[in-house]
Amino acid sequence: MPGGLAAGLLIATVTAPVGVSGAVFLLPVQLSVFGVPNPAVTPTNLLFNVVAGPGALWRYRHDGALRGDLTRRLVLGTLPGVVLGAAIRVFALPGPDVFRLLIATLLLPLGLWLCLRTLAPARHRPPHAGEPPPRTLTGLALAVGVVGGIYGIGGGSLLGPILVGRGLPVARVAPAALAATFATSLVGAAAYALLSLVSTGDVAPDWRLGLACGTGGLIGGYLGARLQPRLPERVLRLLLGTIAAALGALYAGQTLN
Repeated sequence: MPGGLAAGLLIATVTAPVGVSGAVFLLPVQLSVFGVPNPAVTPTNLLFNVVAGPGALWRYRHDGALRGDLTRRLVLGTLPGVVLGAAIRVFALPGPDVFRLLIATLLLPLGLWLCLRTLAPARHRPPHAGEPPPRTLTGLALAVGVVGGIYGIGGGSLLGPILVGRGLPVARVAPAALAATFATSLVGAAAYALLSLVSTGDVAPDWRLGLACGTGGLIGGYLGARLQPRLPERVLRLLLGTIAAALGALYAGQTLN
């Protein structure tokens, strides 16, 4: 599907430099443009992450940015969380209205926070807290993994902004967040495949669309990771925050109507 390929390429190119796979922005496109049914949209998003992830990760590994224990801690927390989130998504949150409300609840405050955090003058910004303690980091990753399993974003898309907001550099957070997203998406996609055998409805992913978007994301992720050192971090954060807030407001309006 050329449309899916183009969407995955464009989104991943913009989001990969800050550690976001792009699935967080691809999900509304699947719902509104391609008409993927619920809850199949979530495993389709996870399939996108599985196919697209190696592009950016290969580039970051080539640059030596995947070293350290941050990646290990994020993966250990998000892996069990994404399995629990997948079960919740299939058995407790199948309806589109609840799902749209969840999208709005996640994206709107996250987008506004990113924008305000980026626009605030340096002297008025909250002091950086640095990296959380190991147990806190694992617990945070677990909670984000649950949300990621429900939402289909793998978890790294939420962990990245939170950790960067605490003062960790994007160059360190981005590769670790993408690695956690890739690992949890593998587990999450497998969980949905198993759940599709014991549940009714559209639980299996849209393989054709997921592979098309993922192929575009594979290329875009590599390009985005390669461009990271050359892109202004402030402008990129503001762009991501604006898009997230706009999408959150859109789905909040649809839910209220």
